[in-house]
Formats: sequence, structure tokens, C-alpha cells
Amino acid sequence: MNNTVRGEVHFVDETKTFGEKGFQKRLLVLTQPDGKFQQFIPVEFIREDCAAADILNVGDEVEVDYRLTGRRWQRDKDSEIKYFLGAEVQSFRVVSSDPPAAPAPAATPENLPF
Repeated sequence: MNNTVRGEVHFVDETKTFGEKGFQKRLLVLTQPDGKFQQFIPVEFIREDCAAADILNVGDEVEVDYRLTGRRWQRDKDSEIKYFLGAEVQSFRVVSSDPPAAPAPAATPENLPF
């Protein structure tokens, strides 16, 4: 089952590789205003989808379809069992982009302050 979240890009991490098999993931953090507090929503690109995040910039407004994932982990039979929850990006679209800042005008003899 896919869910959708919309927000502003706050952070796009570099692709990270884990384990002997080379599992890759890349973190994307969105922000949403929520009354007095801003919400920070982490979602992850997985495996070959990591490169898709290259087009995202801080400040872009995006809509992300994600799939909740969960797993159970236990180091050995005598250790504590831990559960992990993730939000895996299935697809996304940029709703609006923050345009790059306009370059400062070049100095000419007419606009110099002296």
C-alpha cells in the first residue's frame, strides 16, 4: 500500500552503501508546518533509485509516494529484539522549485559608490 506526503525539501543526503552486498540508500528529509512546530519527515531512496534524488534541491516542494517498511532485528537469540520502521520512496514529483538566486549586477562606473 502506497501513501503520499507533500513537503519542502530540507535535506538530501549522499548515497550510502552498507554491508558486503553493497546495499544502498539515500535519505531525503521533508518539512511541513504543523501549527507551532515544524515537522521533519525522513523518507529513503533504496538501491538503484538513489540516483533519482540528484535532481532535488533544498527548497523544492515535492510530493512523494512511499511505502512503509518494517523489520525485526536481533543480534543473537539471547539479545533484545528491535523493530525498525522506514518510509521507502516509490515515486515523486517536484511540485515547484526554488529558483536559483539571481546573480548580483556587475559593477560599472555608473553604479560604483564612489
